[in-house]
Amino acid sequence: MSDGDLLDRIRVSGDVPRHVAVIMDGNGRWARQRALPRHLGHREGMKAVREVIEGSVDVGIQVLTLFAFCTVKWRRPAQEVSALMSLLQLYARKERDELRRQGVEVHVLGELQRWDQATRRAVGTIVDGTRGGTALRLNLMISYGGREEIIRSVRELARRVAAGELAPEQVDEELFSSTLFTEGLPDPDLLIRTSGEYRISNFLLWQLAYTELFISPVLWPDFCRQHLFEAVLDFQGRERRFGRVGAP
Repeated sequence: MSDGDLLDRIRVSGDVPRHVAVIMDGNGRWARQRALPRHLGHREGMKAVREVIEGSVDVGIQVLTLFAFCTVKWRRPAQEVSALMSLLQLYARKERDELRRQGVEVHVLGELQRWDQATRRAVGTIVDGTRGGTALRLNLMISYGGREEIIRSVRELARRVAAGELAPEQVDEELFSSTLFTEGLPDPDLLIRTSGEYRISNFLLWQLAYTELFISPVLWPDFCRQHLFEAVLDFQGRERRFGRVGAP
């Protein structure tokens, strides 16, 4: 079935997920299968990023969150980490103008203080250059970990309580959510994980409480908008109960 046919089916099949999150997995395996260095797998994955962004705009998704670099990756060999940072700088330079043209507003979320100055400047360029886009909000989660995010939020709330700014009984789900990197955003409706792995890998642990999961066997560099459309169609066939009992 063509992309156009899939898009037509989506438009008549029900609600489109407002917020889609993606664990982009399989770059290393893609490279290994071709006897290539790992960093070439990451570079090839940039094409899939472009495909999914453009597909999200076509479908009408409002927020797209991509898990680009987890905190654990800082433990990888320095050469691979350096290659990933260089790739991020390249992406920022190459894609900024096209993303702005498409109306994509880029936000970069995570522990940014661990980056080098060149990467920070490149990221600042793409964030500033796309500000005001209304077609899609794109969150790039870089140097991010779900447990680390929760600890960061707990520390902030504990600081407010200790300072007398907040009473413990005032802490609820809404207040806790306001301290997360995704403050003000709806929780993901759909999580896509590529490469066939059945785990969420420390990604958005709080936000994924009632998210629908879609596991794709496709390695990330081979993932395209057709695969995104198939995931959205699958989502449209689900009954979302959010912990409630479904209709008899």
